[in-house]
Amino acid sequence: MTSSLGEPNLIAITGFFLFIALSLGITYVAARRTRDPEHFYAAGRSVTGLQNGLALAGDYMSAASFLGIAGLVALSGFDGLIYSIGFLVGWPIVMFLIAEPLRNLGRFTFSDVVAFRLRQAPVRVAAATGSLAVVAFYLIAQMVGAGNLIRLLFGLPYELAVIIVGAVMLAYVLFGGMIATTWVQIVKAVLLLLGAFLLAALTLARFDFNPLTLFEAAGDHYGLSVLGPGGLVSDPIDAISLGLALMFGTAGLPHILMRFYTVP
Repeated sequence: MTSSLGEPNLIAITGFFLFIALSLGITYVAARRTRDPEHFYAAGRSVTGLQNGLALAGDYMSAASFLGIAGLVALSGFDGLIYSIGFLVGWPIVMFLIAEPLRNLGRFTFSDVVAFRLRQAPVRVAAATGSLAVVAFYLIAQMVGAGNLIRLLFGLPYELAVIIVGAVMLAYVLFGGMIATTWVQIVKAVLLLLGAFLLAALTLARFDFNPLTLFEAAGDHYGLSVLGPGGLVSDPIDAISLGLALMFGTAGLPHILMRFYTVP
């Protein structure tokens, strides 16, 4: 197996297959523990705070956010940090305003909460339509990133790479339910955090672990524009609007909201 660049990347390929094997193993164990709808949709409400925190990190550190934010900062400079900070500020909103009512009123989905005081059928249809729309747009970004990654690793056609990734995702979700999803996201979060720490350490090692030397090298190459604003938004109104959208958008992501039903 070779990458699309013509050179085999044995370390990346081995790591990929190990992660797939681990995911399928978790799915098998989770499928044996899934006995009723509560286990399938809410992991039996047995996920601890630490486990859920790592799973939430894994949910959020996807191809779109983990790679996308780094790319925005690299290409857009200071303005790219609006995405990183906006997402971060959104978490206290979720924790203090949404998490407890959602867990107390809902059973498996966000629709349970809004249907508590409104007419069941219309509000469930509206909530399901909104959730599917959000998930569809979010999933497109993930599949594009994952498909390109598989294409680079194995030299496969892009369409086939997307189908393979989609099949693996469907397998561990359909057979393992929320238990498998939680543990796969925990493993992914740990690997991504370790990988990010390693990349940061290797980058600093190149500059003798001196951040000032790193900034000097960047300044010599890009000048003052390396930390200057204006690469992504052009005026304060745009920046405020983007920040608010990121803050409150986090509170509306269906795969994030579902996590609060898994706690005891």
